[in-house]
Amino acid sequence: MVSRVQRDIGGRTLILEAGKLANQAHGSVTVKIDDNVALVTVCMSKPREGIDFFPLTVEYEERMYAAGKIPGSFFRREGRPGTLATLAARLTDRPIRPLFPKGFRNEVQVICTILSTDRELPVDIFSIIGASAALSISPIPFEGPIGGCRIGYINGQMVVNPTYTQLQEAGLELVIASTSEAAVMIEAGATQVSEEVVLEAMNVGHSVNQEIIGAIKELADMVKTPKIEVQTPPSPSEEATAEVTNALDGKLAKAIFSGQEKGERDAELDVLFKDTFLGLEERFSKEEVNAVFQTLINNEFRRGVLEKGIRPDGRTPKQVRPITAEVGILPRTHGSGLFTRGQTQILSTVTLGSPGEQQRLDTLSPVDTKRFMHHYNFPPYSVGEVGRVGNTGRREIGHGALAERALEPVIPKSEDFPYTIRLVSDALSSNGSTSMGSICGSILALMDAGVPISAPVAGVAMGLIMAEDGKYTILTDIQGLEDHIGDMDFKVAGTSEGITALQMDIKVKGVNIELMRTALEQAREARLHILAKMGEAISEVRENMSPYAPRIIRIKIPVDKIGAVIGPGGKMIRSIVEETKASVDVENDGTVVISSPDGESLKRAQDRIDSLTRDAEIGGVYTGKVSRITSFGAFVEILPGKDGLVRIPELSDQTVERVEDEVKIGDEITVMVIEIDQMGRINLSRRAVLQNLTPEDVKSLYPRSNQDSSSQTGGSPFRPSGPRGGNRRPDFRPGFQRRPGNSPPGDRR
Repeated sequence: MVSRVQRDIGGRTLILEAGKLANQAHGSVTVKIDDNVALVTVCMSKPREGIDFFPLTVEYEERMYAAGKIPGSFFRREGRPGTLATLAARLTDRPIRPLFPKGFRNEVQVICTILSTDRELPVDIFSIIGASAALSISPIPFEGPIGGCRIGYINGQMVVNPTYTQLQEAGLELVIASTSEAAVMIEAGATQVSEEVVLEAMNVGHSVNQEIIGAIKELADMVKTPKIEVQTPPSPSEEATAEVTNALDGKLAKAIFSGQEKGERDAELDVLFKDTFLGLEERFSKEEVNAVFQTLINNEFRRGVLEKGIRPDGRTPKQVRPITAEVGILPRTHGSGLFTRGQTQILSTVTLGSPGEQQRLDTLSPVDTKRFMHHYNFPPYSVGEVGRVGNTGRREIGHGALAERALEPVIPKSEDFPYTIRLVSDALSSNGSTSMGSICGSILALMDAGVPISAPVAGVAMGLIMAEDGKYTILTDIQGLEDHIGDMDFKVAGTSEGITALQMDIKVKGVNIELMRTALEQAREARLHILAKMGEAISEVRENMSPYAPRIIRIKIPVDKIGAVIGPGGKMIRSIVEETKASVDVENDGTVVISSPDGESLKRAQDRIDSLTRDAEIGGVYTGKVSRITSFGAFVEILPGKDGLVRIPELSDQTVERVEDEVKIGDEITVMVIEIDQMGRINLSRRAVLQNLTPEDVKSLYPRSNQDSSSQTGGSPFRPSGPRGGNRRPDFRPGFQRRPGNSPPGDRR
């Protein structure tokens, strides 16, 4: 039986349908708005033995047929998820994960497949809506539903689910997922907007989500699937809890709030656990003692923060860890920055390339190239561990994309700075918020590289400790333990003027707007502090770029000359690149970007392109090679692919009887243009150069050269007598009848 509900969401009709597709899945829903359709399925397996976490996976699959495209890969089929698909999967995972019952250990898999898209409306939010609906109608226990939407702040107005075109003009793009009570996930990018604008967008998005939640509840009531009973792992016995608590007897608080760094504190807690277990190992298992031990750490930490206002490293709730910043530490990179905040250390580098080095995208988005890239790496040594190296995981992709989003609003436009820009941030040491450290390190590197950013950007991660009675404390610049035990990870990035990006993930059921307001204000104060510290390392963008960075010039050529630069099958542009060692990129509007680290090769490439696209001008002097000889003159190639005729009287300032007496094929001679007829044929004079005639002399001595070509009827004019008029003759041969448009035999140009 097919069940179907619909709602008006932001002026578009949202349709949710169940019971038609993929009915063997435990939950299956299609989400449709206009011509955009997504199928979202959920399946559950039996509980996995021996694990202490909830095994949830979310997959987001883009089918190229959805947009009528054939994949661009060698195999012409979809491969592993790209960056955008990975980010869309994370966008769904983050809001639904905290809404499963604690202790639930069944493996759950959510798969969103995009079946159709008009490439006008972003479809990543379909995955949030569909996952919530599919879980709600399935037997899987889920403490939802949730709604998800995108809000754009465009021309002072909040727009619900804007199109790609509208988003190009947006000052804020915010995705929010929420339950009926509060927000559970927020992701945003902005162009330095105020905290008040962000809060307004949250309010609008939360209100829209209530309509979506209502539609999902209606669908669930129609399907009426009973939920399974959750088989939670057994809790430690009361006896074990009491014994472990008595054995620790205040030692735990001392170890947690010792003010030591992560490694020293962890070592002290390990020793404390081993000593505690040794005294109890005959009566309780190691797993049971460890469960109590971890619970007590959690409780002691939360009590210290909420009741005493203290943190493990001795800071106050609003205090930022010590910061150091350096630039220019790597001599051969185009720019480098080292940012250290507590035990978190980021090395960022910037590489500048030509426009042709832009990343090409093969996705369902209408955007097909990417000029600015930020890549984030998290090697295992950053946390003192041994691990696999070489594979980019979802966490690395997500952190890199968040930093990229925060930086993009201050990156100069290609019209002002025609470089492809790649930033790489390596987490050398990690104890909380490496993604925000990457933003700070990247800004240092960009300024060191001489990239004219509009303003510096800094980022900070905010945490939350919330009691059951609703009392809470917001923590600035959280470290690893505070992130692990805390209830929120709220990352905020921006300039001194406003926010450029934010991301919120929570472990509680939701947070209200007033809490968010407090967190944003606390983050703003921390951001200004961090920017001041960064300014001590470098206060202004460097005037000069690295000598190892490529130099780029941008020139404009007529659109009808593009073919001349590229050549048949790209032959001409390849020859320019091979000969000059410069990179040449030609755009459809006639813009040509030339880049090279060597100024000489840059000039050679520019000269080659100028010669290919330049038109001959009357009075212009050119040096070219004799390409062909006839009985009445010599043809000289003055520009690539363009030749002109030097008639016998114009070959020299002396009398010439035969062309071969003066020049041979392959000779290089300098000539002046004395006429261009309406058919574009060029007449040249070597004599004018030898006599040092000026363009004005040419116009007086050769009146036809000064006439508009539209008044000419074709053919070459009768030459008037010049300084050596005795050598002049009419421009026709005996026996040849001249007619308008005819040329002497052999004059086939």
